[in-house]
Amino acid sequence: MSIKNSLVKTTRRVLPKKVVKKLENNYRKNRAKLVSSLYGNPASKLKVIAVTGTNGKTTTVNFLNEILKEAGYKTAMFSTANIEINGNQIRNDLNATVSTSKRMNQFFSDAVKQNVEFALIEATSHALSQYKLYGISIEMAIMTNLTQDHLDYHKTMDNYAKAKSILFKMKPKYIVLNKDDDWFNYFNNFRAVIKKITYGKDKEADVSIENIKLYKKGSEAKLKIEKDNVELANNLAGEFNVYNMTAAAAGAYLLGVSKEDIQEGIANLENIAGRFERVEGNQPFEVIVDYAHTPDALEKLLKTAKKITKNNVIIVFGACGDRDKKKRPIMGDIAFKNADKIFITDEESYNEDPNEIRKQILNGIADNKDYTKKVEEIADRQEAIEKALSIAKKDDTVLITGMGHEVYRIINGKKIPWNDAEVVKKILNKK
Repeated sequence: MSIKNSLVKTTRRVLPKKVVKKLENNYRKNRAKLVSSLYGNPASKLKVIAVTGTNGKTTTVNFLNEILKEAGYKTAMFSTANIEINGNQIRNDLNATVSTSKRMNQFFSDAVKQNVEFALIEATSHALSQYKLYGISIEMAIMTNLTQDHLDYHKTMDNYAKAKSILFKMKPKYIVLNKDDDWFNYFNNFRAVIKKITYGKDKEADVSIENIKLYKKGSEAKLKIEKDNVELANNLAGEFNVYNMTAAAAGAYLLGVSKEDIQEGIANLENIAGRFERVEGNQPFEVIVDYAHTPDALEKLLKTAKKITKNNVIIVFGACGDRDKKKRPIMGDIAFKNADKIFITDEESYNEDPNEIRKQILNGIADNKDYTKKVEEIADRQEAIEKALSIAKKDDTVLITGMGHEVYRIINGKKIPWNDAEVVKKILNKK
């Protein structure tokens, strides 16, 4: 054990928990300020837009990025799936939504060098509670939703919400909130320096969603913004993506972007790696790779797939190790209720026993009679995907969830190159 770790353990054992927590938070705050100063405080030269919530952060950030570019602004974007500075985009292979303070300040610094005006980022509960974004001036804070996730870290939903609320305590000039979300009233207590705006199907929302139309390869909706009607169409299927699109449109409206630029910007986003990502081939059925790794995201994805699929919905999924164990049986139950055929497999076990992870998912299914006719457990992820593709028929949809855009898996502490979409392509090419 290192001297540093020894001192940390001794401190935690001797001092009261509240004192230790305060010391840790002060250390994190000071470190964030120090790292920022070493880079010349680059975030202070940018208008930072931060999107938080359980699901939809990546898609919302990408929609808003396209809108602002269409409006003529230079932008930078740091999302879970992709990183872009002044139009130059790369895949985010860091396996982290918000990286270290050093990496984020490097991103902000590179954006400043490219004369970027708006920097769009995702703000996770971990990053906020660990003060990785401490000291940054927030131009706009956008909230997508709050559903069960990360309870291994936060323990309770109240603590989870409290961590998210740190963003709204950073005095953002503008705030965008989902009025349909169960936690709306909680986050509505926070004030924006200039203006707050709400969105949702709720008729009292400032940006109300009307006339949703869902298609296999996209969706449409009419938004009523104050007295103005705006018709939007995007290339991402599902009602949940209508909400993401609307959150971005509401944010752009606050910034004074024209209706035409909002429409064009939304339409410009063709796809996002691992977000309802279609894997195209000559197969007579759909294959969709999606990051859905929470109960809420999985349920919305499955219900969308059922609406746009003529025949059967087949799903391959698992759960991440060293993460919220309570959601595993819930996700198993959701899959059983909404899919026609289920393959439970391994995802990223980290340091946990993958057999135990699969067992916990099955615990949410086992009470159903004859569940084995519908559910198959295949530990090897590639083998599970191959089996799902082999039984798929014309007009079926095969969903492969949990890994999304990621380009490697962590198993027993080791990184193994892996990408669901690429694996699917190789299997289909062999056929």
